[in-house]
Amino acid sequence: MNAPDAAATATVKRSPLSRILSTLPPGTTLVISGTVVLGAASYIHLMAAGHSLDTDGMAALSVLWTILMSVGIGLFFPVEQELTRIVAAHRVAGTGVSGVLRQIAGLTLGIIALMAAGMAWATSLLADTFFYGHTEMVGALGLAFAAMAVSNVCRGVLAGLGRFGPFGWQLGIDGVLRIGLAVGFALAGVRSPLAFALILTVAPLVGALATCGPVVRGLGRGPLDRWSGLVAGLAPLIVSTLLSQVVVNAAVVSTKLLAPQEGALVAGLLNAIVLARVPLFVFGSLQASLLSGLSTAGAAGDRAGFSRLLRRTSLVVTALGLAGGIPATLLGPWLIQVLFKAEDGLGHAEFFWISAGTLCYMLAMVLGQALLVLHKHRLQLLGWAVATLVLIGVTLLPGDVATRVCLAYTLSSLTAALGMAAALWLTFLRRPAATPAAAESAPARV
Repeated sequence: MNAPDAAATATVKRSPLSRILSTLPPGTTLVISGTVVLGAASYIHLMAAGHSLDTDGMAALSVLWTILMSVGIGLFFPVEQELTRIVAAHRVAGTGVSGVLRQIAGLTLGIIALMAAGMAWATSLLADTFFYGHTEMVGALGLAFAAMAVSNVCRGVLAGLGRFGPFGWQLGIDGVLRIGLAVGFALAGVRSPLAFALILTVAPLVGALATCGPVVRGLGRGPLDRWSGLVAGLAPLIVSTLLSQVVVNAAVVSTKLLAPQEGALVAGLLNAIVLARVPLFVFGSLQASLLSGLSTAGAAGDRAGFSRLLRRTSLVVTALGLAGGIPATLLGPWLIQVLFKAEDGLGHAEFFWISAGTLCYMLAMVLGQALLVLHKHRLQLLGWAVATLVLIGVTLLPGDVATRVCLAYTLSSLTAALGMAAALWLTFLRRPAATPAAAESAPARV
């Protein structure tokens, strides 16, 4: 068999899995294993806590977990995104990134210092409002914020450099440690919510430190970027990401505020949201490589590649949402009782709304990444701002609390997705001109 025939045969014999993976952004398969481990770790962590803690302890841990995944991600995931975008553009231009990393690290340290000061000042208020008076949980939350910041900075550089192997290792180490510590505490009979909360500090910090070598080696000597450009890009991105995390995580905190005595409902809602958001954990493996791929295509002026990557990722995300949402809707009420020891109270309707909201949310995230690369930060911010208003409006309607907060998640996510799709269509997809990112590919203007 000659070479062309062999190649044709290999193409024909590709498995369905290979064909699916070929549609994903470059480098995604190198991150998937780490993302799967970290996603599984979140479930095992909460399962171990659910079987070890009493109702109030689990409710306190649920609120801490939700605040970390909303405020923490809202503040520090934009740092990862901007680093990925800037480092990818510097890589295309052939310049180092040591200068811009020092700038971003300094900004991140400033955010951490401000948060620490604010939390120290409001310790009693935060403890009474969210943690049943346990002030030590406020300290655990502050430490978890700092660990998340370190890991996001590290991953931003790795993704921008295209080093997805160490990126995946960081996720995997984090996940393995979470699993080991949570299971170990459960088997040892630990009943302290603080112990399970500190896992959220130790695991990501060790994972980041274990993979910081490739970050240091890949920096290269590089100039400082303009502070005005960094702040102009990062500030609206932080606000929009915070709003997006409010949308995706508000249900638990809203329930704690609207029904403060319903600890079982608070914990049950977190269990339901985590279960129905399995596709969102898988989507985490797409985000870094998606942003890196879109940034590289934009900086190179590859309009066709940009559009193709956006379409393919949207299709994969839709398939993920359906594959995870249908089983969650059908089996969710039973699974949260078996896996998390949740009390009966949530039905199929709540799981349907959460699953539908997760699909819309993932599409909004994909479209928002595209707007980010096209330097349309303010349009992304506008989309999440309108979605947040919808979230608040629906949450404040009369009726059952669980139904309101789940429906608010769905309608606000749908609002964000439709708004960003319209923004992309009007500003880029219907126009034949070169991408704005191509016109601004010089590192100093990123």
